[in-house]
Amino acid sequence: MSRRSSIVHRPSSIVLKRWLYACLALLVLIEAVAPRFLYHDHAHFPFEDWPAFGSIYGFFACAAIIVVSKLLGKLWLMRPENYYGP
Repeated sequence: MSRRSSIVHRPSSIVLKRWLYACLALLVLIEAVAPRFLYHDHAHFPFEDWPAFGSIYGFFACAAIIVVSKLLGKLWLMRPENYYGP
């Protein structure tokens, strides 16, 4: 009895996945380094000069929005199962 291998575990998929991760790592590196050489505007606050500040700030802001919305859903929007009747 032979099992068909999953598309995720095929050698061609593994190579493609490695290439995609390598490209992603390269993009992260470029995003962190390139503004130092290409963007010469002065920051309003000292932390704005940190490498990849915008990306890190955006990630944590998005995560905070998700957490707060889940809390609002649990504490304020959800009703008990028997809310509309017995």
